[in-house]
Amino acid sequence: MTKERNVTLSVPALPEYVDLVRLTLYGIASKMKFTFEDIEDMKVAVSEACNNAVLHAYGGDDGNVEVQFVTNADELSITVRDFGRSFKIAENQATPSLHGKSIDEIQSGGLGLYLMQALMDRVEVQHDGGTAVTLTKKRIKSEETA
Repeated sequence: MTKERNVTLSVPALPEYVDLVRLTLYGIASKMKFTFEDIEDMKVAVSEACNNAVLHAYGGDDGNVEVQFVTNADELSITVRDFGRSFKIAENQATPSLHGKSIDEIQSGGLGLYLMQALMDRVEVQHDGGTAVTLTKKRIKSEETA
């Protein structure tokens, strides 16, 4: 059994630092032998989470986004945390859905969360002195990666 490993990155909540988070994700996921497709899916999902923090958390004020990568034998979890204003997923905390809605009816942020859920195996959102989005992807074991 592989020991759990943690890597934490703290970056300014500015768009130009999202690439640094994506590069770190690429390095970690490559070492874990995730497929190219899974890595690309994770890069899109983590970009969405980071962009939400950059655009909405601090209202134009300075702040940081903390990104924690937790690895173990069969999965990678990425937590994107800000310490600014929390966003509301929906009034009833239901899972966002596109069914029966036009693109104009979708709330800002709802589509990003929907995309994260479509690309990752598990998405958890916590509001506690800011917002933390945890994205988890399981590594599919194959003969090459075993």
